[in-house]
Amino acid sequence: MPRKPVNRAAIEEAARTLSNWGRWGAEDQLGTLNTITPQDVIDAGKLIRRGKVFSLGLSLKEPIQSGLFGGRWNPIHTMLATGTDAANGNQDEPFPYLRYADDAINMPCQASTQWDALCHIFLGDKMYNGFDARLVDAKGAKKLGIENYRDKMVGRGVLLDIARWKGVDSLDDGYPISNEDLDGCAKAQGVEVRRGDFVLVRTGHQERCLGKGDWAGYAGGDAPGVAFETCYWAREKDIAGLCTDTWGCEVRPNETNEANQPWHWVVIPAMGLAMGEIFYLKELAFDCASDGVYEFFFCAPPLHLPGGAGSPANPQAIK
Repeated sequence: MPRKPVNRAAIEEAARTLSNWGRWGAEDQLGTLNTITPQDVIDAGKLIRRGKVFSLGLSLKEPIQSGLFGGRWNPIHTMLATGTDAANGNQDEPFPYLRYADDAINMPCQASTQWDALCHIFLGDKMYNGFDARLVDAKGAKKLGIENYRDKMVGRGVLLDIARWKGVDSLDDGYPISNEDLDGCAKAQGVEVRRGDFVLVRTGHQERCLGKGDWAGYAGGDAPGVAFETCYWAREKDIAGLCTDTWGCEVRPNETNEANQPWHWVVIPAMGLAMGEIFYLKELAFDCASDGVYEFFFCAPPLHLPGGAGSPANPQAIK
């Protein structure tokens, strides 16, 4: 079935239709994470049967930021003290016998595997749940900061391996993953997407870049990704979060030239959807294909950074 055109009117209609403003109260700062109940977390824990743990965080040493998007740089890891210092006796004064290594990291909060906070995207001059965009200032976000997620990113995870289902190593740049694709993949894998799930979508794009050793265009360039229509799918399924192996989740080039990242305009400020980007899914996807089990215990807390618009994460899938 042909998709409806995506334009400013379609974006505004989706934002109105799919809005979760007020659904969980006027002061809510969690958005779709409210769909996860304590029983859901208990049930997710029961999915751990083999004790096999998969890290879904990309190495911070991968230079994915190529300058295509607004001022982000690659993480800078600096050693402050080393074993060379210790062996040379440089650390023996004024306090002898404590020899050590120490280091620091300098990075944008969204430079690698990360969560978007609900204060990250504005719809006009409003954030999710109607909060004023001016509540985010030079000191950080007074509402909807990433710290609200710090003890909520736990539940049932589901992998939708679209690339493998399509029989390719990687979807082509510009391929829009449709609602039909998401449902078709889930059916083929024998897994059901339920309320409160964290849905992980594999396109293969990140693995293509890793294999070539070339990240040109990954951050902000053309990429496969979810189509705009999937905002309706996410609301219908009532999922807690959606994550992909791409830089920005949604397909690029975007499906309209009237808005940059139109899917973001709806799912974050209108729906309050938890969105994860740049997830490393290769090893998890291989294991799921091997044992046919595409559901798992998922845990991915952000840093406790009050007022943050995003946060690095090292998500874990446990089977």
